Amino acid sequence: MKLGSTIISSIEFNGKISLVIFMGGCPLRCPFCHNEEIIETGKDTVLFEVFKIIDRNLAYIDAVVISGGEPLYQLSELKEILIYSKSLLLETKVDTSGIYPEKLEKIINLVDYVAIDVKVPFNKYEELIGADIGENVRKSIEIANKSKNTYVECRTTYVPSLLSPEDIEDIAKSINCDEYTLQQFRNQNVFDKSLSDVEIPNPIELKSLAGKVKKYFKVVRVKTSEFGCELV
Repeated sequence: MKLGSTIISSIEFNGKISLVIFMGGCPLRCPFCHNEEIIETGKDTVLFEVFKIIDRNLAYIDAVVISGGEPLYQLSELKEILIYSKSLLLETKVDTSGIYPEKLEKIINLVDYVAIDVKVPFNKYEELIGADIGENVRKSIEIANKSKNTYVECRTTYVPSLLSPEDIEDIAKSINCDEYTLQQFRNQNVFDKSLSDVEIPNPIELKSLAGKVKKYFKVVRVKTSEFGCELV
């Protein structure tokens, strides 16, 4: 498999300490992607080595989070990691762009928590992301919501030069999930280097935007580099 890196995190799985496994490879080229170093590749790694990383951290973690890249790009490897994690009684989370609803359906019963990126309004994917996958993302959300034992988070990275407050409202009105997270855009290490000059939205601005869409969800959070993940 293609492996990016691994970290221990207290914010990637709400209420849990998790081992985050970044899998390499993604078919998208989102302009604001901050993991561009693993978009096309990753370190060639056998699954047994990934299992050993999980084993080494078992005493310190409650969950395993598989992120990317796009984890579903490597479906068979992703499934094996999920099965192994569940065998150790660890909770599991998958971060996905929602590009592969059919693949998501094949592993959703192994996932306790799924975070689906809703990058832009569904009808603006081709214009702003360069891939007409809005309906795929919508289907992925529907599949996740049908899984009774899976907690569903939708999340949007607010990039001021690409999205407007009205876009955030449009997204919020068009999705159904257990939780919505508005993430702070970071202008370092982005795929589209022209975004390096875009000002990072401040936490007050993000909280204001999140407050305006809170009526659509049970739980709304804001994630910033300054304050981590906060309830609104």
